[in-house]
Amino acid sequence: MKKLTFIALLLSCFLLTAKSSFAQDVTPDYKIAAGLKFGGYENGLSVKYFMNSTTALEGILGIRNHGAVVTGLYELHQQIFNAEGLRLYYGAGAHIGAVGRGEFKTFGDDKYYNSNRILIGADGVLGLEYKIPEAPIAISLDINPRLELATGPFFDLAPGLGLKYTF
Repeated sequence: MKKLTFIALLLSCFLLTAKSSFAQDVTPDYKIAAGLKFGGYENGLSVKYFMNSTTALEGILGIRNHGAVVTGLYELHQQIFNAEGLRLYYGAGAHIGAVGRGEFKTFGDDKYYNSNRILIGADGVLGLEYKIPEAPIAISLDINPRLELATGPFFDLAPGLGLKYTF
């Protein structure tokens, strides 16, 4: 439990200092992106929509072993290191889904469910995204903390890789 508290505190401190350290208001490199998201627990489809130059909504339909999860995220994006197309993003959201009977790996603990279960909980995201100049491709790498409430409570921490086509 101390390890989880330390990780949450470290992420919070990073998010609070990142806004003042790297904040630059720039035009987004794209308005909409759709593609694939590969994660520690789910792989699936992702759609991101920029509401303005720094704020985006992302929806993910993730398929996992014996189930599926829909995740919605509110994200803040900031250009960093004065690098064209490179952005830091962070945000929060929620998920809902279902899993069937089976064994599921979680951060620090494995779970076995002998019946169907509903998944409902809170999500976070912290990552980097690079929009390739002169190409309609965006690549992201992030970390996704998740608090599962319906079958828990328990905490997951998973990496994510996104490949998206931009419009």
